[in-house]
Amino acid sequence: PPTPSQPLCKKTVRSGGGAVGETKSVVQKDAEFDVTYNDTVTSENQTIYAFNHTVSRNKTEGVRLSVDVLSQDLDSTILFVVRQKQAVLSFQVPLILRGLYQRKYPYNHVGRTLCQPPTRAASETQYFFVDVSTLSSQGTNYQLRVSRVESFTLQTDKKFSFTASPSQPQYFKYVFPDGVDTVIVKVNSDMTFPCSVMSIQDIQCPVYDLDNNVAFIGMYQTMTKKGAITVQRKDFPSNSFYVVVVVKTEDEACGGPLRFYPLRPDELIDAGNRSKVLDVVVTPAINSKVYVMGMLFCLGIFFSFYLLTFLMACVENKRYGLVLLVLCTHVFTGKTPASPYEYGSFGELCFLRLKVSFLFDILSYSLLYLSERSLDSVGRSRQESLSSVEEDDYDTLDDINSDKNIVRTKKFLCVADLARKDKRVLSKKYQIYFWNIATIAVFYALPVIQLVITYQTVVNVTGNQDICYYNFLCAHPLGALSAFNNILSNLGYVMLGLLFLLIVLKRDIVHNRALVRNDLNALECGIPKHFGLFYAMGTALMMEGLLSACYHVCPNYTNFQFDTSFMYMIAGLCMLKLYQKRHPDINASAYTAYACLAAVIFFSVLGVVFGKGNTVFWIIFSVIHILATLLLSTQLYYMGRWRLDSGVLRRMVYIIYTDSIRQCSGPMYIDRMVLLVMGNIVNWSLAAYGLIERPNDFASYLLAIAICNLLLYFAFYIIMKLRSGERIQCLALVCILFTAVIWGFALYFFFQGLSTWQKTPAESREHNRDCILLSFFDDHDIWHFLSSIAMFGSFLVLLTMDDDLDTVQRDKIYVF
Repeated sequence: PPTPSQPLCKKTVRSGGGAVGETKSVVQKDAEFDVTYNDTVTSENQTIYAFNHTVSRNKTEGVRLSVDVLSQDLDSTILFVVRQKQAVLSFQVPLILRGLYQRKYPYNHVGRTLCQPPTRAASETQYFFVDVSTLSSQGTNYQLRVSRVESFTLQTDKKFSFTASPSQPQYFKYVFPDGVDTVIVKVNSDMTFPCSVMSIQDIQCPVYDLDNNVAFIGMYQTMTKKGAITVQRKDFPSNSFYVVVVVKTEDEACGGPLRFYPLRPDELIDAGNRSKVLDVVVTPAINSKVYVMGMLFCLGIFFSFYLLTFLMACVENKRYGLVLLVLCTHVFTGKTPASPYEYGSFGELCFLRLKVSFLFDILSYSLLYLSERSLDSVGRSRQESLSSVEEDDYDTLDDINSDKNIVRTKKFLCVADLARKDKRVLSKKYQIYFWNIATIAVFYALPVIQLVITYQTVVNVTGNQDICYYNFLCAHPLGALSAFNNILSNLGYVMLGLLFLLIVLKRDIVHNRALVRNDLNALECGIPKHFGLFYAMGTALMMEGLLSACYHVCPNYTNFQFDTSFMYMIAGLCMLKLYQKRHPDINASAYTAYACLAAVIFFSVLGVVFGKGNTVFWIIFSVIHILATLLLSTQLYYMGRWRLDSGVLRRMVYIIYTDSIRQCSGPMYIDRMVLLVMGNIVNWSLAAYGLIERPNDFASYLLAIAICNLLLYFAFYIIMKLRSGERIQCLALVCILFTAVIWGFALYFFFQGLSTWQKTPAESREHNRDCILLSFFDDHDIWHFLSSIAMFGSFLVLLTMDDDLDTVQRDKIYVF
């Protein structure tokens, strides 16, 4: 390149045909920083501005070029080319940026920061040249100014404010300090619009700092008021990176309005003032010690429930342990001890048998139970084996239907009236709940895991932070996972679900041992013990944790159902279990129940995809909701003794006429009627609310319907239990109170709403907040902790609240 002292020169430029020669003047000027140059350029002359500055290896100074052109004529555009060592930057003025539908926005004032080529020397003088040219024959005035950028290098924990616009992007350099491997880059603004983009790029030229190319490399995300990206040193070999902030030409990407303009060829649209004031701050992220503390805290909380369960099991089995001690000493000595320590170290050894781990106790029970089941099955003939037992085998009498009609239509029903079928039949029927949900879990979870791995790979490869809706102010990466804390906090669902399965398994084994001993209390007293639904509930809780963790790998619009599907399952199974307690013979089969839950999930997907602002969908859904409520109410009121056929309307009119009009008699089943009327009022109100308000989050709306019905039925069950003279034992009462308190705190944190895929990614980030627990967990993580504990407590309530009836004859336990 020519030296800065090169004088004015001329060169000959021939036209395309080569017959005519034109002389074009090329003027090179020595230029200085912070000086404004007012010049005119035509197709006859070209101006080159030569600058030089000193570059130090240990110090980075930014250089910014500002250009202003008064003309808006497309034929009078000026081309600016900046030639640097190892870099070339070119742009035209007016700068034309394209928006949606190829709208064109001209900008006459352009400001660009020059990329700084690296230097190996301690200090080096570098030259760069600004070439100004045009193909227009008319003279065009322009202003050119080159200045140094103060505070080009960002400092840790120091806020820096600046102004950016679509034609004047800004970027700054950050260097990792010693001992810091991860930082969080936060960009904030008091202005919602114009929409902007923040990007993290490696130290290399060129820097992509325009709306139409900022997404080419690095990590980037749209933002309105808040933006945050976690950056790790391992991703940048130079131990430094650029923070690039670009203002978009339109606000549609951030959820803003898109003004309508008549689209004509080559029509230019005035974008107006789109300057935005922002500030950027880079703060160190958490270190490995915080990760370890977070994981230990999470494990400690849920292992404490295992410890508490073990201690309670020891207290509960103390009497059993003394009996074991008696048998143990009797076998070895032939005597019966007066106290556990009468036989010295041997007595102590036998007494220490009580302190065996709860898990090993369960294992021994399981092995004994399986051996008894195997011996029992061997002793039965093939015709009487469990594999050949079917429900229809016991309903073969000709008058069985009339018998059902007589029994189930009595005004006052007892549990004995609805527990007439063979225990083995019902046990197998309810075990299908567990095996079906286990099968569903396998076929559901495998593609989910595969899909979220693909999502995370796409995010890491493309750098598009808008794909996933994290709380970016508290998203701690680990390996390839972008928000490890949101995944870890779901561990409670899995651990507490497993603990619940162990508790149910122990109860199941103890109950079956009592049946083997022909214990009259187990055979004829209490609520019939069927544990298949409890196993299904524990499995559903574990799957909720697994699928919620998968959802939080990359939460977004397309995988929301991963987080909600098993919530519907849990709510539905809890309602079925409540109904099964007093109606074991007529509870829904697993196939019917899961088919209904599948329909709910199907509507959930349809509502999210098509329900937003769609009046037709909401009308159809509301009608289906109300009809389903009426059909279920009829089924529950008549205990299944009604038929849905062509004569159902005629029978309804006849009953209304004879019972309500002619005789003015009240309903035969007052308690059931009260529950069903309240249920219909609640469901009709929810249907009306949905039809009027049409909430955007249809999945949460549908889940609210399920939870409201569950709470209503549970409250009715408790009230009727107390009204019938039954009592709630201390353990169940403690579980109820504890669970209610935990649910209250859990819902508080749930409604904090740190992010939402119902809005654009930029709008979602406006709700982001910093971590509030151990600098590792945010509000939503605490919701995971508390909701898993609350669900576990709710399951324990269902498991224990009828323990007071274990010594009461079934013909004295009322059905409600």
